[in-house]
Amino acid sequence: MMIMAFSDTTIKAAFSRAGGRCECSRKTCGHLLKCGKQLNWTNRGKDYATGGWEAHHITAVCSGGSDSLSNCQILCMNCHKSTRSFGR
Repeated sequence: MMIMAFSDTTIKAAFSRAGGRCECSRKTCGHLLKCGKQLNWTNRGKDYATGGWEAHHITAVCSGGSDSLSNCQILCMNCHKSTRSFGR
């Protein structure tokens, strides 16, 4: 299995596009529209309380997704942990 990851350039562009906020709109997280939690750039991979966040593949690589900006979503840690692919 080939593991892919977003480039730093892609992650920076996605974070900028998101305005430093969680982009989650999953109903399973309980959002009416979007999560919108304010995130801190320096807290990538840290816990939710400190504004932790992660770059998430919208379509998993194993399902044909790519490491492109259009497949990158910025999620707070709570929303990221709620995805089906978290921890895989």
